Amino acid sequence: MASTKVTTTDQGSTAIRRSNGLVEDVYEAIFGQLMALKIAPGARITVDNLVKEFNVSQTPIREALGRLEGEGLVVKQHLVGYHAAPQITRRRFDELYELRLLLEPAAAAKAAAAMDDEKLAALREAAGVMARRTDTDERLHYSTFARQDALFHDRIMAFAGNQLIREMLSFQHTHFHIFRLMFHWRVTEEALDEHQALLDAFSAHDPEAAEKAMRVHIEHSRDRLLPAFAET
Repeated sequence: MASTKVTTTDQGSTAIRRSNGLVEDVYEAIFGQLMALKIAPGARITVDNLVKEFNVSQTPIREALGRLEGEGLVVKQHLVGYHAAPQITRRRFDELYELRLLLEPAAAAKAAAAMDDEKLAALREAAGVMARRTDTDERLHYSTFARQDALFHDRIMAFAGNQLIREMLSFQHTHFHIFRLMFHWRVTEEALDEHQALLDAFSAHDPEAAEKAMRVHIEHSRDRLLPAFAET
């Protein structure tokens, strides 16, 4: 998928360079604002304001918002309109990480046992996009990282061969919600080393190392994001 380019004009509006389909570009632009907390959790999202900001009609805006609603990032209320989804609670956060620790390390071990060159290349591709910086906009980089991180973990679940586990984790939209907790360099930079440890284990076809690397990664991710609750 070609990357979406978003720039800010002198008048403060957001111009979309249409490198994909229009709806896709609008979706990515709004997604980026949600991930980087430019649109705060719980904030009202006004279609007319987005029309002015992106200089597009209401149709792609509404289609993009519908997709975001399906991902749990936007809430639509009858006769009220759209709001950004509220931030996850501490209890929900703990439950999500408990679920991940129960499922993902074992799945990583299975993925390592089934790993081949094609699968490893797909994981390295996602990891490479996360490490790459093609834009000076930190918020855009952060939203791109969130998207690729979700893809990286989803591919591991796919390669593990248990579709039910994959669907269960995907349905929770875990990565999108945890990335909205905090906009901070540690969330991305420290994760890169942990992803590399996973790639090393997969490259070595070492299930035990993959299970350990995934457990460490999830535990560290949890610890990085916990301070977000102390700030609320």
